[in-house]
Amino acid sequence: MASPGAIDTRGSDFSQLIDKINEAGLLDRRPVYYAIRAAIAVAAYVGGWVLFGWLGDSWWQLLVAALLALIFAQFGFLAHDLGHRQVFRTRRPSDLVGLAMGNLAIGLGWGWWTTKHNRHHANPNHEDHDPDVSPSVIVWSTEQVERSRGLPRFIARHQAFWFFPLLTLEAWHLHVASFKAMFQPGAKRRWPELGLLTAHFVLYFGAVFTVLPFGKALLFVVVHQGLFGLYLGCTFAPNHKGMPVLTAADKLDFLRKQVLTSRNVRGGWFTDIALGQLNYQIEHHLFPNMPAPNLRKAQPIVERYCAEIGVSYLQTGLLTSYGQALSHLHEVGAALRRRPPVPAPEL
Repeated sequence: MASPGAIDTRGSDFSQLIDKINEAGLLDRRPVYYAIRAAIAVAAYVGGWVLFGWLGDSWWQLLVAALLALIFAQFGFLAHDLGHRQVFRTRRPSDLVGLAMGNLAIGLGWGWWTTKHNRHHANPNHEDHDPDVSPSVIVWSTEQVERSRGLPRFIARHQAFWFFPLLTLEAWHLHVASFKAMFQPGAKRRWPELGLLTAHFVLYFGAVFTVLPFGKALLFVVVHQGLFGLYLGCTFAPNHKGMPVLTAADKLDFLRKQVLTSRNVRGGWFTDIALGQLNYQIEHHLFPNMPAPNLRKAQPIVERYCAEIGVSYLQTGLLTSYGQALSHLHEVGAALRRRPPVPAPEL
């Protein structure tokens, strides 16, 4: 999808919207909701590993791997909310619980990921500033295609077809990036975070390879981590992929920058749970510290307000959102498909 171009807008639009949100009390904390949600997640996590130990050497463990992938993702959603201080107002309890749920429980460097994710929120879908659209294996704009080399350029020709298979590697990417961040200069809480990450993988691999014979253990890890990464990717893909990619030429105010680069996904309570309530991506980007259960209530307020001021507000079904994201990826690689094929890069 093309860039929306430079738009000169008044900065007062967002202040009027936030007044409406404050009047509705939607920025108030929801401690009971989060206490119940966390208790259910912890019980499911413990129950999943108890089931794993009880089954022992069995092929049914592959279903346990799938179950744990779902539970790990739910822990990821909770860590996300903690990172935005949706749960606690202050940093210390957010950090402590976030480290436990991120580093220790699922092997995700909470401090590193929160910093990266906050950069994304500051400049969503911005080619120069959003780490989520930086060209790595997938490229997100025709300009990135022209600059691409090696494996990204090879994949870009048909990257829409590669997208979901590559998501099975997303969990490994997050694990490796979490460890690498601990050795970067200026890393915060380096040793506590590194210790918790290490403890997670010692316990994880120790349990899997103790209970299961080597072949089944290896397959368990592949299924679990693959589905964990796929689930996370399928949750985040509908939010911005296929929406306008901004450049330095785009001069947007805060409200338009957040709304025009985001997409909501329609659905009921099941969709909300499955997507960690990130299906209300527009509202989440406008009010990142709004407790997740309040996003559904904010949605009609934001949609009506955007209609009043003439700002495009996109909301689709889940399958349509995937279709738009994949169509964008396919369109980005079109120029390469019109050229003579290049040999695959040597690994």
